Amino acid sequence: MLQTTMHALCFDEFGDAEVLRYDVMPAPALRPGHILLRTEAIGLNFADVYRRNGNYHLVGKPPYILGYEAAGVVETVADDVTTLRVGDRVAVADVPHANAELMLVPITHALPVPHDITSKQAAAVLLQGLTAQYLSSDSYRVQPGTLAVVHAAAGGVGQLLTQFIKALGGTVIGLTSSEAKAAVARAAGADEVLLYSQDWVSAVREYRNQPTGADVVYDSVGSTVPDSLRAARSAGGAVVFYGMAGGDPAPVDPRMLMDESKTLTGGDLWSYLTTPAERQRRATALFELMRQGKLRVDISATFALADGAAAHRYLESRQSTGKVLLIP
Repeated sequence: MLQTTMHALCFDEFGDAEVLRYDVMPAPALRPGHILLRTEAIGLNFADVYRRNGNYHLVGKPPYILGYEAAGVVETVADDVTTLRVGDRVAVADVPHANAELMLVPITHALPVPHDITSKQAAAVLLQGLTAQYLSSDSYRVQPGTLAVVHAAAGGVGQLLTQFIKALGGTVIGLTSSEAKAAVARAAGADEVLLYSQDWVSAVREYRNQPTGADVVYDSVGSTVPDSLRAARSAGGAVVFYGMAGGDPAPVDPRMLMDESKTLTGGDLWSYLTTPAERQRRATALFELMRQGKLRVDISATFALADGAAAHRYLESRQSTGKVLLIP
């Protein structure tokens, strides 16, 4: 007999973490071409904070359920689904309404999880790991010798992006807000770590006594984009803007990009997860790196789904140095 109700973390109006509530809601109805996934671990991301604040698009109508990333066990399959069975372990990176005990997942978006990777690991790596993957291979193709600056290098994406860049032969200058976070960035493989409180732009441009600047600056802070552009070298330097954890970026005069021959580009994971085959290819490569021990995932904290408001406050406090998970 199908479960008709479930617990979920939801909200009715935009605002701070206090708008979130843990409540009983109708369970999603099974549809052709879909499965019901019983979540075991759910990834919390800054995008969830942006959506809670009303800055990002949300699917559906109030009460809203946040989240796009989770891992768990197949609860039920539609009659026309033949590739998955009840009890299989799968994960998702781009399916809405993940902050719940049950998720309705299109079979095209369900990613089988290898037996030697836990649900917590899968939920901790997919969205941020796939982001680090496209940033280092699509937005800007890192090569041996690339000098890259990584903002928020102690965060979830920052640590994974650092590992990808190092694996591709690049050099990483990490940026963090404290010495404690600098230690985390170094442990992830950063060659040098600078603090935001210092003149990091000059330090980047003078790195190794070569006053040229970085080949690429990965900026997830947003408000720092003008500084990132100054830190990028002239004649070929690039800034990849992919997040606004520190606020909206100031307008950029395109004449400066022309005069200094620099590139400013944006990055969004959804632009790359365009087909089931592409989604599977990228996830398989990510899981294989983990299985080979070449990619380490740092889980900063876990919260019960019922304590979702506390998890949001923790993420917004900038205390976290890795992935934050919600556990149903």
